[in-house]
Amino acid sequence: MYDYVIVGGGSAGCVLAARLSEAPETRVLLIEAGPKDSNPYIHMPVGFFKMTSGPLIWGYETAPLRHANNRKAVYPQARVLGGGSSINAEIYTRGCPQDYDNWATQHGCDGWSWRDLKPCFIRSEGNARLGGADHGIDGPLAVSDLQSPNRVSLAYVQGCMDIGMPHNPDFNSGRQEGAGLYQTTTRDGRRCSAAVGYLRPVMGRKNLQVRTDLRVSRIIIENGRAAGVEVVENGGHTRIDAASEVIVTAGAIGSPKLLMLSGIGPADHLRDVGVAVVHDLPGVGQNFHDHFSTDVIWVLNGPHSYDKYKKRHWQAWAGLQYAMFRSGPVASNIVEAGAFWWSDRSEKTPDLQFHFLAGAGVEEGVGTVPGGNGATCNSYHVRPRSRGEIRLRSSNPADAPLIDPNSFAEPYDLERHIDGIKITQEVGRSRAMKRFIAAEHFPGPGVKTRDEYIACARANAQSSYHPVGTCKMGRDEMAVVDTQLRVRGISGLRICDSSIMPEIVSSNTNAPTIAIAEKAADLIRGNR
Repeated sequence: MYDYVIVGGGSAGCVLAARLSEAPETRVLLIEAGPKDSNPYIHMPVGFFKMTSGPLIWGYETAPLRHANNRKAVYPQARVLGGGSSINAEIYTRGCPQDYDNWATQHGCDGWSWRDLKPCFIRSEGNARLGGADHGIDGPLAVSDLQSPNRVSLAYVQGCMDIGMPHNPDFNSGRQEGAGLYQTTTRDGRRCSAAVGYLRPVMGRKNLQVRTDLRVSRIIIENGRAAGVEVVENGGHTRIDAASEVIVTAGAIGSPKLLMLSGIGPADHLRDVGVAVVHDLPGVGQNFHDHFSTDVIWVLNGPHSYDKYKKRHWQAWAGLQYAMFRSGPVASNIVEAGAFWWSDRSEKTPDLQFHFLAGAGVEEGVGTVPGGNGATCNSYHVRPRSRGEIRLRSSNPADAPLIDPNSFAEPYDLERHIDGIKITQEVGRSRAMKRFIAAEHFPGPGVKTRDEYIACARANAQSSYHPVGTCKMGRDEMAVVDTQLRVRGISGLRICDSSIMPEIVSSNTNAPTIAIAEKAADLIRGNR
């Protein structure tokens, strides 16, 4: 018997396990379906490019994208201790204060405004450079500057300034607009995932147990209360009881899947796939949205980017530099620079985000360039209006869910997406970038008309790995959790991860997910 059983060892799960086990009388179990975070590529910042495929992800793909040529797209989701924070590009951004204020005012999420969440961000953050009222300096999540950014990354920032964007040295100061180098969740040239920052220092606690390679098949509901979970173990099913609460932190794909497998969700859908209905909750799996991006790829006029390290002798040199000094290319997250800017000027805050990668063919599904030396920049509309859903494929927990982001269902999203591509191309033509660029490889000079840009976006856009919203918080009939993150209609059950966001934040989602978990720990422990 445990007091709290936490299902999902990702960013939120690691935070909650660490915070809840601070009380020595509280017994906490954290369950992760994937392995321990022992793969060495996890801890090397450059290892990000190895993580978008392989054994540490679930191997998901989307349903046919109705508004993107009916194609299926790869959908990497972590399956390892630390979750997304163990495999992501380590970018630390929070979003705009207005994002959280909108949760409170537009979605009825009292207690979740920027004023309420800012202390959670600061408490979590251990920033090596920035301090003051906007930053934490001694939190578990290490945040630092790149030691020696690639010169093409620096040129990208200058190129953005060439076309009129200001330089922004701190995207988390409350003002996002402009271009700059991203801070990353790294310390001394190594990744600081939630598993490293939060969980590893407390693994010796006697009241905390962490179990990996263990899959939860369902939540056990008795008399309207979550009494525990059922796990698949040694070829059979084992029950694990929770005296206080079951806390689901399996992410925006895994959390609604587990709820539906447990009979909590849209009743008609559950019956269709053969799951006995325990509680009809129509919002489970709905409100699914994500950032959908398209790459612009350039051919460089020399070995300026990290692509040169694909050659064996350069790899050996980079490995030696990292082993001796924890510096050099291996200490880079590759996605070094970026920007926030406007497509729709009627928006109060920037509605586009850009990620510059000092290399080509870095991520799964993206090819390299002629000559082998390239650079990439992806962009996306940060506040998409399109909404999709997560559904069960069957009642078998081993089956992947049906993942339908329904991207570009709203024409407005497609227009903003195309603006992002065009602005990226404009930066590529700037005087700063022209010093390094030989040609635009993709989309290339052949894409000129609006119809050609639409065709390009529909054929190539893919997830930026920021799924949210599928167990949204709120007060309306489609809300899954209340403002205490308690599942409506079931006692002893909470959800705490990116799935509770009623609306996506205007940035990367890892830092906000960690802040949500910090807030959840306060709610569970009764802290004010």
